[in-house]
Amino acid sequence: MNRKRKKSVRLQIEDSSLMMDSELVPSSLAEIAPILRAANCIQEENPRVAYLCRFHAFEKAHSMDPTSGRRGARQFKTKLLHRLEKEEEETIRQLARNDPREIQLYYQIFCENYINKVAHTKKLDEMAKIWQIATILYDVVKTVVPSAKIDDKTRKYAEDVWSKREQFEQYNILPLNATCAKSAIMELPEIKAALYALRNMQKLPRCRVHSTPKVPGALPDERDKPVVDILDWLSQIFGFQKANVANQREHLILLLANMDVRNKNLENYTLMSSGSVAKLMDKIFKNYWSWCNYLRCESNTRICLGSDTQQLQLIYIGLFLLIWGEASNIRFMPECICYIFHNMANAVYKILFSDKDTDQIGVRDEESFLHDVIIPIYEVLRKEARRNKGGKASHSKWRNYDDLNEYFWSEKCLGLKWPMDLKADFFVHSDQILHANEVRFYQLVSGPCHLGNDLDKDGCKNE
Repeated sequence: MNRKRKKSVRLQIEDSSLMMDSELVPSSLAEIAPILRAANCIQEENPRVAYLCRFHAFEKAHSMDPTSGRRGARQFKTKLLHRLEKEEEETIRQLARNDPREIQLYYQIFCENYINKVAHTKKLDEMAKIWQIATILYDVVKTVVPSAKIDDKTRKYAEDVWSKREQFEQYNILPLNATCAKSAIMELPEIKAALYALRNMQKLPRCRVHSTPKVPGALPDERDKPVVDILDWLSQIFGFQKANVANQREHLILLLANMDVRNKNLENYTLMSSGSVAKLMDKIFKNYWSWCNYLRCESNTRICLGSDTQQLQLIYIGLFLLIWGEASNIRFMPECICYIFHNMANAVYKILFSDKDTDQIGVRDEESFLHDVIIPIYEVLRKEARRNKGGKASHSKWRNYDDLNEYFWSEKCLGLKWPMDLKADFFVHSDQILHANEVRFYQLVSGPCHLGNDLDKDGCKNE
């Protein structure tokens, strides 16, 4: 005899993708699909709050496309409006007498029951969806309730949810920031060893934040900035983007784990083999060392006597991966990447082993590397690409990736200095250059006066 199951009310996270209204959202209104999925998830628990979520989605869709001119928008909005008219009469408030109070009370209960109490027992992908629902619910609160009437308890829950956003972020393979139920992959000894090696911050200078006070006459504020691991430390020095650091952290951990597990038994261990890191160095810097030999310059992957060899090797590897992660189209110019790494590795070496007191270092803005290094070189690539006129121009009139990369095969590239001299010949560019025979032909056809108006003193056509 089968025992009858007890009916339990819970979030229908697994079945939310099967709900009709969230799946029929036209691509032009894709931003409201998460709101409708959240409404579907809480439909069984509180139909009135689900109705308020759909109403919020309708208002957002109408603000995105007031005339319903986008493809599929009119039909979708009409269907959603009919459902809202029906639910407005059928749904009953369960927690309060009015909608503003209803949505606030439900939001508080939701945060307490699904985030504070059970976060450590659920898988990360489930918690990521729950966190997204909580974020959407607070958006609905701000829509339904005037800002001045949102109570302090609701605001406190909202601040708590926002502070935990990194714990529930989507990840690729490794849930590094998760505080919920442990993933099996994070229990592998090779993953633990790689994490332990990357988090070795001994003897590295502290990152110091300098902030200018807004109040006149106040003293500048200085404080140490917390650093998680070697990649985070590098990002503070050079200003790499946060998402790039997260991607390359996972990338490097997996590279180290795969390299290390080949040489060890499946027993528990906590230390990364020095041979594994050395092999990874050989693979990553093979081209860089070849470039140094060709230019007859000393490699900047130097290891100082008495230093932590493994830590320094991981700093060099992490720096190279972070550069590559933000290099954009410059990845097609490997010797340019070598030039960038050569100078940045030298900067790291000076920070660690110079005679000056470097117990503390300043922190750069998050996009400093992008703006100071990548964009100037990318602009050269972009302007050269414009000169080929969609592939119709002669190759002699523009430079492709290989042509520009050849510059970094010569000793001239070292003359760019560091930080790069933006007045150097590599960055000098005009949108269109006329060769000497073209200038003479232009003079014969148009006359010298016309030529003087169209060309500047260097023979470049004015735009």
